Amino acid sequence: MKERTSFNSGDEGLAAVLRRFPTHAAQMRTLIERNENFRTMCDDLACVEQALLAVEQMPSDIRDDRRREFTELVDGLAVEIERALSQVKIVSIGAYINRSQ
Repeated sequence: MKERTSFNSGDEGLAAVLRRFPTHAAQMRTLIERNENFRTMCDDLACVEQALLAVEQMPSDIRDDRRREFTELVDGLAVEIERALSQVKIVSIGAYINRSQ
């Protein structure tokens, strides 16, 4: 896996989370730049979304199972990403309080 030190505005992982959480763009950019786990979750979300789009091309005997599986993966990743975004807000508030004292 290649290591990235900054995000690219064309990055598929960033694009995937921006579609899902457009009001959190600033937090996402910070997390993508600084947190490899978050970056991986975003990349995973983009990959699974692509797989979900391609499910119609799969053989009919596995199509419904794969659609269900990919949908569950997308939903699970979205929950984890939302949790990470909420942690950024908590840390930011705490850092602000410490500075103002």
